[in-house]
Amino acid sequence: MKSSFLFPLLISAGLAAPSGLCPAQESWIAPAQTAPHGAAPGMKVQLLGESWGQKTYAVIFHTGDDAYSGLYEFARQYHVTAAHFTAIGALRGGRIAWFDPSRKMYRQTTLNQQVEVLSMVGDFALSDGKPAVHAHMVVGFPDGATRGGHVLEADVCPTLEVMVTVEPDAMHRVPDATTGLTLIDPQTAK
Repeated sequence: MKSSFLFPLLISAGLAAPSGLCPAQESWIAPAQTAPHGAAPGMKVQLLGESWGQKTYAVIFHTGDDAYSGLYEFARQYHVTAAHFTAIGALRGGRIAWFDPSRKMYRQTTLNQQVEVLSMVGDFALSDGKPAVHAHMVVGFPDGATRGGHVLEADVCPTLEVMVTVEPDAMHRVPDATTGLTLIDPQTAK
């Protein structure tokens, strides 16, 4: 009798959202509205190496920086036209999203507490001649639960360490009518 009572409780406990996650009200956003809107005044950049036209940078963010906005600023300041990056660190909040192809919209999830950035990966390419950032991340909660998605906002606390490899040849994003997104097209050269 006890085991039949506990089994549904264990299942429902596994499905519960971690505290600090705010998906209570569905919030959708169009791809065109995902541009950064914060600032990263504490961002610091160090060139780590250069070889065969490729450059490697450490882009370090500090408490209060919006890393998503900071990555755009880095790309603009350093004339990045093609790159990829990885990152680890921690956030005190942010927004991630999941893309629904049938709606051509992102479903947002707000992070309302301190989380570990277990992995953040992404790339830079040109869109309409300007740098564009595409990033995904997985965050960890105090209870060990994880959530992940497309990065919309990343409020750093205390640090986010981003290692960027910049390529010598540009990549370009072009509009995709099927999804409404701008996607990298290796055939596009401008």
